[in-house]
Amino acid sequence: MTIRALISALSEQEDLNFLLTNRIPRAAATRFMGWFSKIENPYVRDLSIACWRLFSDLDLSEARKTEFKSLHDCFTRELRPGLRPPDPDPRVLASPSDAIVGAFGSIRDGELYQIKGAPYSLLDLVGDGALVEQHRQGRFITLRLTSSMYHRFHAPYDCRIKRVTFIHGDVWNVNPIALKRVERLFCKNERAVLQTQLPTGEALTLVPVAAILVASIRLHFLDVVLNAQTRGATVFPCDVEVRKGCELGWFEHGSTIIVLASDDFEFCDDVTEGSRICAGQPLLRKPLSK
Repeated sequence: MTIRALISALSEQEDLNFLLTNRIPRAAATRFMGWFSKIENPYVRDLSIACWRLFSDLDLSEARKTEFKSLHDCFTRELRPGLRPPDPDPRVLASPSDAIVGAFGSIRDGELYQIKGAPYSLLDLVGDGALVEQHRQGRFITLRLTSSMYHRFHAPYDCRIKRVTFIHGDVWNVNPIALKRVERLFCKNERAVLQTQLPTGEALTLVPVAAILVASIRLHFLDVVLNAQTRGATVFPCDVEVRKGCELGWFEHGSTIIVLASDDFEFCDDVTEGSRICAGQPLLRKPLSK
């Protein structure tokens, strides 16, 4: 058995996985990673990336550049131009990121779920009653980014960003093992709520959720880093128009994006739980009759 296969087998032991990724000082580990990953030393960089490869399926063949200043520089890498074109169909809401599809379905009276049998309140997630009303009977889908994936996320549709709300919280791991064990996990972790409006008037909301070792969430249109050290205003009024596929920002490690759409959309046929999807690929679609 190879070292990678052994590590993979050990990571599938739920008790051990949960212990190693959650029963540690999560906030301290996250702050340390935020500092450590930015060290611009070639020996630290090379050893860190080598260890990262050992523990994951990291593939840098699509990266725009082949040399990185630091581990952080590698985490937040850009891709070569043209590799994630958004689906051109104007009825299609595209995936904002590379991800593994998690729970998805209809929002029932303001309630959704992180896994089957584990519901949580939309109000607890977004903290805004008016926004809940806009999505009360809508659609939701959870997109999980693993640590090795492309970490940047994009506009899933032509839209206008109206407001960003940053909600302080914990940094639990967001893998399936933690989702089974920690109730209302997404409502406990740090997250940003990006409220947007489509040209046809419907609400579209993206909720990037931070997790352990995620040092921050960065958005191109805000001159602020959103993380545990964010002080002052946590609600940022915006009026930013973006086109489908436009890069919005990035995580500084793997995490999750929850997409909230109106009931005018239906899930595309090939969207299945556990499937991998790339940024720009079809996620939801408006039927021809709507």
